[in-house]
Amino acid sequence: MHHGPAQDSGPDPAGRYKTRLGVVMFIIYCVVYAGFVFTNVLTEGRAMQVIVVAGLNLAVVYGVGLIVFALVLALIYNALCTRKEAELAGTDDGEERA
Repeated sequence: MHHGPAQDSGPDPAGRYKTRLGVVMFIIYCVVYAGFVFTNVLTEGRAMQVIVVAGLNLAVVYGVGLIVFALVLALIYNALCTRKEAELAGTDDGEERA
């Protein structure tokens, strides 16, 4: 059984904005992730063994930080896209008018 979309969707007026924002955030994340990789490569992993907080080494703190950073970026992306869609729809609070 094929289930189509619940609602027909037409062209997205905020599509260019969302694409550009997503690419910029992806590049920011890649730079932070590249720091993780280069720290491992350039120090041959020695830097990652250093205990930084609460008995946890840099590898664990940086790795969890990357995950949290990705979630924060996703929340920011959602908020900015919702605001832009509301702006283009002519509403102030992000909800459509009846």
